Amino acid sequence: MKRKWGYKLTQPRSLFDKLWNSHVVADLPGGAALVAIDRVFLHERTGAAALNSLAEAGRKVADPSRVFAVTDHIVDTRPGRTDQTLMPGGQAFITETRAAAKAAGITLFDVNDPDQGIVHVISPELGIVLPGCTLIAPDSHTCTQGAFGALAWGIGSSEAEHAMATGTLRLTKPKSMRVTFSGTLSPGVTPKDMIMTLIARHGAAGGKGHAVEFAGDAVRELDMEGRMTLCNMATEFSAMSGFIAPDDRTFAYLEGRRHAPAGALRDQAIEDWTNLASDDGAVFDQQIEIDASVISPMVSWGTSPEHSIGIEDNIPTDAAARSLDYMALTASHPIRDTPVDAAFIGSCTNSRLSDLRRASAMLRGKKVANGVKAICVPGSSRVKREAEAEGIDQIFRDAGFEWRESGCSMCFYAGGESFDAGSRVISTTNRNFESRQGPNVKTHIASPETVVASAIAGAIADPRELI
Repeated sequence: MKRKWGYKLTQPRSLFDKLWNSHVVADLPGGAALVAIDRVFLHERTGAAALNSLAEAGRKVADPSRVFAVTDHIVDTRPGRTDQTLMPGGQAFITETRAAAKAAGITLFDVNDPDQGIVHVISPELGIVLPGCTLIAPDSHTCTQGAFGALAWGIGSSEAEHAMATGTLRLTKPKSMRVTFSGTLSPGVTPKDMIMTLIARHGAAGGKGHAVEFAGDAVRELDMEGRMTLCNMATEFSAMSGFIAPDDRTFAYLEGRRHAPAGALRDQAIEDWTNLASDDGAVFDQQIEIDASVISPMVSWGTSPEHSIGIEDNIPTDAAARSLDYMALTASHPIRDTPVDAAFIGSCTNSRLSDLRRASAMLRGKKVANGVKAICVPGSSRVKREAEAEGIDQIFRDAGFEWRESGCSMCFYAGGESFDAGSRVISTTNRNFESRQGPNVKTHIASPETVVASAIAGAIADPRELI
């Protein structure tokens, strides 16, 4: 006889399914859905365009308390900076965003605001991103904030306009993927090396059409800033977003942050946040497993993040000819000992206090090699203040680094600040595209540790020899 159950068994759900299902307002024809958006973050490169377009259409920001803006992309990082930038016409982007933000009644972290910084650094600092929320920004590295168990992704200015007016976006649900890093990282190996390994092995398009959950022992052992580094480059894997289930480290990081819940609300929030994890038996469209214990310090050789190898490896024999020509390198040759002209520590990938602490520990008592231009750009004004309170800035200066204000301009070349044309840079940024850091600049992406070791040696070097 067939048994009739009095209740319906709940199917195991992935973290992504929980995030998605909790935000679907309505299912739409053609497989799309109307998804609720909890936070919108703008920057001065496109922020004024979205806000002004909204106003010109006679619409208002539906809930100004959920919308934030910052000057980070075009503003200079030079000490004493003002609205006047090296980028031709850059001042207009700043002043127009300032005026549009004021008119819309949204919060702006302006050029010299004490909370100014790179959007993906200051949002976590201020507790704007929270577990379980949806957050969008007109910047592809918005996925950084998935480190908090949020669904965060980059959008265009027209989508930002729609989200501000309606609190929703039309979205087709991506497939799900889980990337599991098992084992323990070796000394000198970092989250940057983890994500570069994934992209090198599975390609820059490996995550296309997927939302990626990072899991495993090696991921759980990362602090929150390391998790942000890992999620930051999910977009370089072509993923819609990358995220990590929140845990006690997440909750501790958020405690006391300005926009995070406090008191009884915090207790209630943590009770809810604790359920934001993939259930046992949850099904994924694709799974990848990587043994973290065999990962080496990574460095890119070409013009895509997938063009990356271990520091001890040779450039592939079948390396793309165009990339080799641009980078002035030769297939089958070692990447190690390639001379560099400059070194850069900064960007939304590796500019947080923990990054600067580790880098300064390696720099203490040492000097940058003659002829190497070295620059450090803290990820936020808060990071800069805290680093200066610890004397980290002086260690960088004594070693020969320039100490800058926070911002994106040194890794996002838009006609303003850049490295010398044609120079070779070892860099903690996330992209090594042609001219990414200046006209014909050859960028090698790596961890802060590898950048420091290379700056001291004057050539690409293994950080494990200094640790």
